[in-house]
Formats: sequence, C-alpha cells, structure tokens
Amino acid sequence: MESFTESTTTAIINAPLENINLTEWLFTLKDKEYQECSASHIAAGNSIAEDGRRISINVEQIAGNLLIQHYVEDISERDHCAVNSVSDSLSPLGRTTLIIKWELKIKKLSDSSCELSNHVVISLTEHFLQLLNEAGVSDLEPVRINMKDNLEAHNIEETPLFAANIQKKALSGVWT
Repeated sequence: MESFTESTTTAIINAPLENINLTEWLFTLKDKEYQECSASHIAAGNSIAEDGRRISINVEQIAGNLLIQHYVEDISERDHCAVNSVSDSLSPLGRTTLIIKWELKIKKLSDSSCELSNHVVISLTEHFLQLLNEAGVSDLEPVRINMKDNLEAHNIEETPLFAANIQKKALSGVWT
C-alpha cells in the first residue's frame, strides 16, 4: 500500500560508526529505556515470529491514539535496520490497523561521530478507511495533515533520545 504520510528526523551520535549496531540496539532495547525516549512511549518488548525473524513490540499513545506496534525484522545490518508492522490503533473512533515502516540508518560524519536517521512511513489499511467512512469522514487530507503533524512532533522528540541511548551503549563497548 502506498505511503499516507512519513517523517524523517536526524540526530548526532558522538561515537565511532564501528561501535554502533542499530539492529542489536532495537532488538535489545529495554522497556524502561524505550519509555525514557518519549513521553508517549508506554511499553516495549520483543518476540520471535514463526519464521524466526525478531519482533520489536512497542506501545505508545500519540494524539489520543493508542498504538500497539508489532515490528517484524526486515533489514538487519549494523548501520541500517528496518522493521514493518501491521499496528493496532485504538482511538475514539474505534479499533483499526495501520501499516508502519520504521527505518533507522547511521551515516559516518567523522571518526568519532555519526548521524542517526529515524524514518517512519505510515500507510492506511482498508480497515482504517472503512472506520473513517463509518465515522462520516470522506476528506482524507485533514486526516493526513493531522497524522503528519503528530508523527513529526513525535519523531522530533524521540530521535535525539534514541541517539543518546545508542551513543551511551556504543561508548560502553557493548557491540564491539
């Protein structure tokens, strides 16, 4: 399904690229660490899909919507991690689903610093469109703008905090 909205935010990590492992960071992020990276973050955990791929389970509340994300491993490299989720969304309109792709990349800036890119893409499901239709919402543009504004505000809050957590672990030598 095509993208409905997306956001990319970057932050600096003051650690060498070779000390960072984004995939291991994501799949070993502790619940408390996840909560410390945004006021919207409620809980995080992990699991394994039937095909053996790792799953990062995140729960957050953004703009009155409770999101339960089941991010399944797609790209698993030290400097590039991408996961995909058919996420549950509970709002005043009811329960539905969204498709969310979350992609993290690291770009080397110098021997001692990198740039973290946090990219999130949201696509609508037929179930989401049906829920809007039942609520009498036919113009999707205000929905898209509202969703984009909320996504960007959330991404701006969490990205530097993710970078700080990654930096702390990279400097501790946990992945070397």
